[in-house]
Amino acid sequence: QADIASLNVLEPTHEPRATETIPEIITIIERLIANGHAYVAEGHVLFDVPSMKDYGKLSRRPLDDMIAGARIDVAPYKRGEMDFVLWKPSTPDLPGWDSPWGRGRPGWHIECSAMSWKHLGESFDIHGGGIDLLFPHHENEVAQTRCAFGRKVMANVWMHNGFLQIDGQKMSKSLGNFLTINELLKDWPGEVLRFNMLRTHYRQPMDWTVKGLEESRRILDGFYNSSTARLAEEARLSPSVLEALCDDLNTPRAIAELHALDRPNFQMELGATLNALGFTGKHVEDKAAKIDEHRVNELIEARLEARRTRNWAQSDRLREELEALGVVVMDNKDGTTSWEVKR
Repeated sequence: QADIASLNVLEPTHEPRATETIPEIITIIERLIANGHAYVAEGHVLFDVPSMKDYGKLSRRPLDDMIAGARIDVAPYKRGEMDFVLWKPSTPDLPGWDSPWGRGRPGWHIECSAMSWKHLGESFDIHGGGIDLLFPHHENEVAQTRCAFGRKVMANVWMHNGFLQIDGQKMSKSLGNFLTINELLKDWPGEVLRFNMLRTHYRQPMDWTVKGLEESRRILDGFYNSSTARLAEEARLSPSVLEALCDDLNTPRAIAELHALDRPNFQMELGATLNALGFTGKHVEDKAAKIDEHRVNELIEARLEARRTRNWAQSDRLREELEALGVVVMDNKDGTTSWEVKR
């Protein structure tokens, strides 16, 4: 939870567990049997895939093609090659629950149908997941929910995200390139991590590189560079940014629109839009809070004195000391010196 909070994303309203949804799972299976879409065989309950005329619609796979391409041994209790398990028997050493079909446990797909029904209803707006879940998991999830409740759709919109890659390779534990949010937060602010993800459209593979993170930090800090953008209290999306997000959540286009707002006459609109998107400049504020302003001002005064006496070596040394504290020094034309937190 702390890692997610560091990214400044909204917390989920519910975080259900399949083990807490067993009654709903059993209810859906009973409805599928009653509706003629499931059958009991040797202690198993299976979904009768051919009973759903448009099975494969979500993944755009004709059923006949799926059957022809199947290369798995079919269990003897199955009526058809594509039928999948809704409930299966449990051995004493495995978790199990009492059911009308004996002690057992749910299949992989039915759990998600039950959890979404419990918290979102028979149909809802948006369903998300990785592109690798499109088939068979999401296809089977749709089949279960629609056939149990007689709905034409389960979700109005399906959003499947691409894989995360590390330097061009798919991230996986087997390749030893697996990264966690917690590990990344040791070196990068949470807002930078989230901004970096948004620079790639969610449907595309995302290549996670240090160079990309550095670029994301540079861009985001550039947006924060204006005090009016950083201090804007209003949270309101610019119409152009909203239009981009309504176009299949086109975040790269939305960021391009943020660049268009990064002009003198649009700084308040930029700030309000950044706030609405959850980019509040927290990492800049956190960095500033750690700086000893009294010490910085002492060094600034000492450096001004060194410049007045033309002690350039001392002036350079003091500038380096200030930079080590995380401060950027700016010598102004009127002879004064100002400073800001290093981005």
